[in-house]
Amino acid sequence: MGQLLFSFVIAPAAAPQAHPHVRTLGDAVLLAQGAFDPLDSFVCQEEGLRIRARGQLIDGVAWPVPIVLLVTAEEARAAGQAGAIVLVDAEGAPVARVAVDSLWLAAEGLTGVSGRVSGLPHAAHAFAGLARPAREVRDDPRSDQRRGVLLNRPLLAPEVSALAEVGEDSPVLLLVRAIDPLVPADVLVKATIAAAQQIPRAEVVTVPFGRRDDPADDGALGPIVLRNYGAAPVDVLLGDAAWERVRRALDEDDEAVLRESLDPGSLEVLRRWRPPRSQRGLVVFFTGLSGSGKSTIARGLVDRLHETSRTVTVLDGDVARRMLSSGLGFSRSDRDLNIRRLGWVGAEVARHGGLAVLAPIAPFAATRAEVRRMVEAHGDLVLVWVATPLEECERRDRKGLYARARRGEIPDFTGISSPYEEPDDADIVLDTTSMSVAEAVDVVWDHLVDGGWLAPDRGDLALPE
Repeated sequence: MGQLLFSFVIAPAAAPQAHPHVRTLGDAVLLAQGAFDPLDSFVCQEEGLRIRARGQLIDGVAWPVPIVLLVTAEEARAAGQAGAIVLVDAEGAPVARVAVDSLWLAAEGLTGVSGRVSGLPHAAHAFAGLARPAREVRDDPRSDQRRGVLLNRPLLAPEVSALAEVGEDSPVLLLVRAIDPLVPADVLVKATIAAAQQIPRAEVVTVPFGRRDDPADDGALGPIVLRNYGAAPVDVLLGDAAWERVRRALDEDDEAVLRESLDPGSLEVLRRWRPPRSQRGLVVFFTGLSGSGKSTIARGLVDRLHETSRTVTVLDGDVARRMLSSGLGFSRSDRDLNIRRLGWVGAEVARHGGLAVLAPIAPFAATRAEVRRMVEAHGDLVLVWVATPLEECERRDRKGLYARARRGEIPDFTGISSPYEEPDDADIVLDTTSMSVAEAVDVVWDHLVDGGWLAPDRGDLALPE
């Protein structure tokens, strides 16, 4: 990893574009706006180059973590020919320009691009009024007195009290991560603004600084970013266990812990994000082989859910294939994309407090995990594995699909020529070989009632017998 391909200086041409990960886009902004000073360039990880991976001096300052840009081989070739590359966001808006110094081989077929970064005008984003460049903030005359914290999650009540004491003597900078915090970014910003009302001379600024995979790297870069925003780090934040306790209390509706741990303003924001389970968005995700009974059980559950006051959206795999994914085939990549589309729709339903029922095959564990992450950003997911054995599914085979797959007429058929990766994180496991549909629906229903998502009665609407 890190093998240097070549370095060069080329007359500028029309710069090609690259669509890097959102964290890399944030790094580009930080480099261009001075948040990583004295570093102003994406670097190469090759030992012996001007900047090494770890611990080397940059303008006399020890730099702990490499800030790298990885692109596809095709993007790298175009960047090498043009001498520059423009980084764009998901909407295609230009964010930064990188003047290419060198290209180097990275892992997994990617190519690293090293070079100085300059910022470009780009599309506005949520809370853009709070996103101030590092150099602008630290040029404020008060920066020699300012104390600050870098926030990855909402402030807890003891932390607000400690920062209020700091604010009596010094301006306080609440630097809020806008990329990949522990709660959705909009929730974190709103909770921080609420907490700031109790901290004298507090200023809230968002920063496009994404979490590193290695917590040690994150811990090393955080103080650098804070200092470049003109704030001396102040050690008032409690450990991870304190926040995990609050997160559990939100999930379990433990009002005593929540009122003890959060100021009223922050609690109100977090309760809008994670309301009591009876009001919280939910996705019930059925997975299993074709013919396992998942769609039949899902329909039975939906019939009962219509007797409640919950808003229900049904996303059956076959229907979604026709409506959402009619242009997709049955390769692994297309099937993954189909499930991600279903998951995205389900996550949007959950975000708005609704209840979605999904019943695709969803054979791959990584894709199911991605759906869980999307949903649990704003709601809950209950994974139901209908674990009816292949032999029983094949015996039922009303559509004749298994027989066709055995004859080689259907490629990549789950259970025959394509694997089904059994879930190890299912909340409910059902085998319909010796269980009726009504019994299976009862199991799922009871789980939802016991978890607090549904009222104990079968329905809370006054329907006639």
